[in-house]
Amino acid sequence: MTDTRPDLGIAMVGYAFMGAAHSQAWRTAPAFFDLPLRPRLRAVCGRNEDAAGEVARRFGWESVETDWRALLTRDDVDVIDVCTPGNTHAEIAIAALEAGKHVLCEKPLANTVEEAEAMTEAATAAAERGVRAMVGFTYRRTPAVALARQLVASGRLGTIRHVRGQYLQDWLADENAPLSWRLDKSLAGSGALGDIGAHIIDMAQFVTGTSIASVSGLMETFVQTRPLGGDHATLGGSSSVDAERGPVTVDDAAAFTARFVGGAIGVFEATRFATGRKNALRLEINGTLGSLAFDFEDMNVLEFFDATEDPSVAGFRRIIVTEASHPYVAAWWPPGHGLGYEHGFTHQVVDLVTDIAKGANPAPSFADGLAVQRVLAAVEASAASGTTQTL
Repeated sequence: MTDTRPDLGIAMVGYAFMGAAHSQAWRTAPAFFDLPLRPRLRAVCGRNEDAAGEVARRFGWESVETDWRALLTRDDVDVIDVCTPGNTHAEIAIAALEAGKHVLCEKPLANTVEEAEAMTEAATAAAERGVRAMVGFTYRRTPAVALARQLVASGRLGTIRHVRGQYLQDWLADENAPLSWRLDKSLAGSGALGDIGAHIIDMAQFVTGTSIASVSGLMETFVQTRPLGGDHATLGGSSSVDAERGPVTVDDAAAFTARFVGGAIGVFEATRFATGRKNALRLEINGTLGSLAFDFEDMNVLEFFDATEDPSVAGFRRIIVTEASHPYVAAWWPPGHGLGYEHGFTHQVVDLVTDIAKGANPAPSFADGLAVQRVLAAVEASAASGTTQTL
């Protein structure tokens, strides 16, 4: 059968961990969802032509570029997907928007508030010309998290009192894991705080529908130097104890308390030193009428407590979020056949392509990314000064 949908040309800058996740999503989304536009994988861009070429071969990208600026003048490219380290986000995204290309940019939006503000201004101006921008907080699109948002928005939790967010990993617990770009502040902006803490900040604000108003933070770097060489895994890796070492310039762990607009209080923790925890992104919210709890290591489950039930039989219920009535699930498998990490990226593609076709501004927007960036900066300032920071 002939596919009569208009093409949407995609170009991706960066091709490593996030590049693989995004490539898979662009390939998979049109196979499971009835998209209004047909994504075409026009080009993957990276400085290492051979490595980028291998990614193109594996995932089906039609061409390879070694300079992202070449993408700005290509008529067959409509969307530029930015999967590079944070220090390059602002330059690439702003140039792409000014060139009339829609932009999907990985989180955190930038390395500084000033960069995020410039990106948001560029996105606002571009939207007036029909050019769209989205920041990639993909955990929003986990069905259980999307359901949590619906429960809060419908009033099932009543007035929110407490928010607890954690993101626990252990891939840096080995002090001889090699030094990577994620441990270089000039490239990454921050460590656990920005890399994974950004996710719990965005998720908490998304699910509660309210914003963080003030924070009091603490940050720590447990291992000050790491091997310059060694075998790099997707995130961590290993190296000889005798290898030359270089400085770690970001935080290994961050914790902060928060007050939300409306009065709720929050406690947040992000670490890459939680031995035994692989990807424990957790959120618990307590309200006057109920509570909910989520842990990405059991990502197809949402726990919900309804305080309006008979106390003699009330308790947390374990909702298996795989029914066709749940967000995004109808396009996938029968009930009980769980989804995985990669599905959030596919859902991101679905929402972005749909909004582009409708002429709507997608969410999370660059303004949402800027809001998270301001919280990150406030936590860092609080940790440095020992004072509470108001946003």
